[in-house]
Amino acid sequence: MDKNKYKVLQPVELQKIPTLEPIEDAEKKLKKVRKKIADLQNTMYAEGKYSALICLQGMDTSGKDSLIREVFKQFNVRGVEVYSFKVPTEKELKHDFLWRHYIALPAKGKVGVFNRTHYENVLVTRVHPEYVFSENIPSVNSLEDLDDDFYYRRMERINQFEKHVADNGTIILKFFLHLSKTEQKNRLLRRLDIPEKNWKFSAGDLKERKLWDKYQECYEDVINRTSTEYAPWFIVPADDKPTARFIVANTIFEEFKKYKFKEPVLEPELMEKLDEFKTQLHNE
Repeated sequence: MDKNKYKVLQPVELQKIPTLEPIEDAEKKLKKVRKKIADLQNTMYAEGKYSALICLQGMDTSGKDSLIREVFKQFNVRGVEVYSFKVPTEKELKHDFLWRHYIALPAKGKVGVFNRTHYENVLVTRVHPEYVFSENIPSVNSLEDLDDDFYYRRMERINQFEKHVADNGTIILKFFLHLSKTEQKNRLLRRLDIPEKNWKFSAGDLKERKLWDKYQECYEDVINRTSTEYAPWFIVPADDKPTARFIVANTIFEEFKKYKFKEPVLEPELMEKLDEFKTQLHNE
């Protein structure tokens, strides 16, 4: 698989990018590569020099939750932290829009997964600008203040935030799970048809579905304005879940390999005493 095939290297038009691209034996390939990622993460953890932030965005039903479960299932639990960002709490709204994301960043050696991310602040709020009023920003007094320039400034702040984080050793990889409107319809119907999946359905899903075109427009703009060398976007065809999972896993693996993580070496004086330490333990 071409490791740059899904990476956004130039401006894109989402409607021209396929949402379905099945890969043969994707599930088997995923099993192999996720073990390799876990091994690399163990070395990254031991080295303590880098951390990684995996950002997942996509329309409702695009498969973010199941992707997290399948891609990271072989990680040592100490090595991965998952955050699902919902509606901001009262406390979070008393800070700037990036605060709650900043404090959730992974420590060195760990992988942080953002299930929905800081980009909600230029996606959902752009589709529903009235949500911004709850942030109580002094310069925002009416909907007229929430023009394109307002969101462009936010995107620039996000770029600066990611640059700062990347400069301090965080590997940032951002994935947009590119789902078709037809497949979303099918997945919503499955939630209604299968009793065990009813709990996943929300009437709000149908309201948001009516705004599909607006969301696609916003996603395209965001991806084009915030895909950088230090925090690239990858557009993943998501109509087939096994394929999407393998693409994400393989991309993470290929990107992690670039950093050549190394396990730390013991101090020379300790190395010289290894046999002595073994003897002490055997003689207990």
